[in-house]
Amino acid sequence: MASKLRAPRITLANLKPAPGSQHNQKRVGRGQGSGYGGTAGRGANGQKSRSGPGIKPGFEGGQTPITKLFPKRGFINQNAKTWAPVNLDRIQHWIDQGRLESSPENPITARELLLSGCVHDVHDGIKILGDGAEHFKTPIYITPTRASKSAIEAIERNGGKVVCKYYNPLALRDCVKGRTDRISAAPTRREDIVWYGRHANRGYLSPATLKSLGDLPFVEERWKVLATQLGAWKKQDYDTQKK
Repeated sequence: MASKLRAPRITLANLKPAPGSQHNQKRVGRGQGSGYGGTAGRGANGQKSRSGPGIKPGFEGGQTPITKLFPKRGFINQNAKTWAPVNLDRIQHWIDQGRLESSPENPITARELLLSGCVHDVHDGIKILGDGAEHFKTPIYITPTRASKSAIEAIERNGGKVVCKYYNPLALRDCVKGRTDRISAAPTRREDIVWYGRHANRGYLSPATLKSLGDLPFVEERWKVLATQLGAWKKQDYDTQKK
């Protein structure tokens, strides 16, 4: 019967670096036999062989560098978002074809819209638009990132519910992949907290929106907690100076 191999006990006596983790120092200028003698690996003459700061980054020998050749206009907004627009008539067409289904237990999310081919890329989130509202006649339950006022009015007029939910890139990827093992992040920027806290936008942080939804199955308990925590600023006031 084979005996079990036991790993040696680690002590200060046998503690040593892992094989291959350490290398000998490169010593230059120590004779020709070392391979780095004489010019010490710098070659013969020239600015790069001298000591000092050397050539600054972007220097191209005196010709106009490429950074100056290209014009620079405007700026890049680091907070800009690219929404994937979906019109109501397109959603109705997908429902008529049986490619989309909606219920209080399984509302329409970015995952269903992407898998059904209603959108080809979710970008930074789904935005529902109201074009074709006159052809929309199905009560649906949907949780996009944004929704226009006309789309909200048309969906609720037909007995549906729309709740705009904040998705950061990781939460949106989890939604598309169907992962539910991670808690989606809450908004941190003031603009997002204010926008999703308004009932006119049907934001999921609005107490009025949560009250109108009642006890629908897709409403998460965390939404109510976030609505209380992130909506506390509305009741706060500046400290008055004591006389």
